[in-house]
Amino acid sequence: MVNTIIFSIFLIFSSAALLATLALYTRQSLLIAYIIVGVILGPWGLKLIADPVLIQQTGDIGILFLLFLLGLHLQPQNLWHMLHKVTWVAFASSLLFFGLGFGVAYVFGYTQMECSLIGASMMFSSTIIGLKLLPTTVLHHQHTGEVMIGILLMQDLIAIFILLMLHGVSVGKMSWLGIAATFLSLPALLLFAFVFERWVLIKLLAHFDKVREYMFLLSIAWCLSLSELASLVGLSHEVGAFIAGVSIASSRIALYIAESLKPVRDFFLVLFFFSVGASFNIRYFGAIILPAGILAVTMLLLKPYTFQVLLRQVGENNKVAWEVGVRLGQTSEFSLLLIYLATSASLISEEAAYLVQATAIITFIFSSYFVLSRYITPLSMNKRLQQD
Repeated sequence: MVNTIIFSIFLIFSSAALLATLALYTRQSLLIAYIIVGVILGPWGLKLIADPVLIQQTGDIGILFLLFLLGLHLQPQNLWHMLHKVTWVAFASSLLFFGLGFGVAYVFGYTQMECSLIGASMMFSSTIIGLKLLPTTVLHHQHTGEVMIGILLMQDLIAIFILLMLHGVSVGKMSWLGIAATFLSLPALLLFAFVFERWVLIKLLAHFDKVREYMFLLSIAWCLSLSELASLVGLSHEVGAFIAGVSIASSRIALYIAESLKPVRDFFLVLFFFSVGASFNIRYFGAIILPAGILAVTMLLLKPYTFQVLLRQVGENNKVAWEVGVRLGQTSEFSLLLIYLATSASLISEEAAYLVQATAIITFIFSSYFVLSRYITPLSMNKRLQQD
């Protein structure tokens, strides 16, 4: 069978549509359907799509558009205020989750390096799931959404630092100069983005604002260009995409751009969740199901309570603190990226890597299910809670 990109996309979206229909009838999350499609069609299932690397790379574009759209909804002054407020919440919770992950891995006999990497992978919550289930017409402009977004952004910055540390370990030395240069490049990228937006981008958008096709094209080019520039100066593509969105958030056409890019984002996110399922080797299921189950239950139960307690310490009311905690009750796509890099550098065994993947999939599924059943989301199982 010829496994072309067209045939692969045909299989993915046809199967996803079939399972999504079943999921809606049984009041399940659509994200679960996409992951299951990956497990079934991927190299460890029916092998109909034997090499999902291209699909995974394509799905990563969905993350970029998601973060770009997030940035479009955030005024820079509001973002700075919220980051200042939740910084210690993000750091304190990350340290606690690291300790829990390290402890569970240690009990099951993993090496110290593997325990450290497993612990690090538990520190973060999923930006994709958090934002995918965040209604743009309600929470993006309200306090709950701002708090959650602030924590996710701080976690992303912590994740970038850990990835830099991991790179230093993999090459046998810690390049503190390189780490410092990377963090200095962040304000430089911000300065470039806002200067270019003010003197070039916004003038082009204002001059050709009646040509919608051009506005659509220019916004995608800006997102991907700043994403690539961020990668060139030592940051992640995701950080660049987010800065691209924030830089034009004050523009009067930001809302139009956000609405135009939603279908593009959703297309690539289907591919991303497919790649999550396709990358899981079910042959390791028996060996890792017990520690993965314990890790997943621990995160699902303790993350909401941890964020609730910490957020109340900074003045949030109990309802907001609890909802933010529930929405952040899973592990992250950064966890999968961290483990992928560690495996490439031979710092972690395949069994430990699949343990993190299994934990991520379990928490993705159950966290999404709980949010969909209790809170306002675009994909809610309860029509009363549905929101665009």
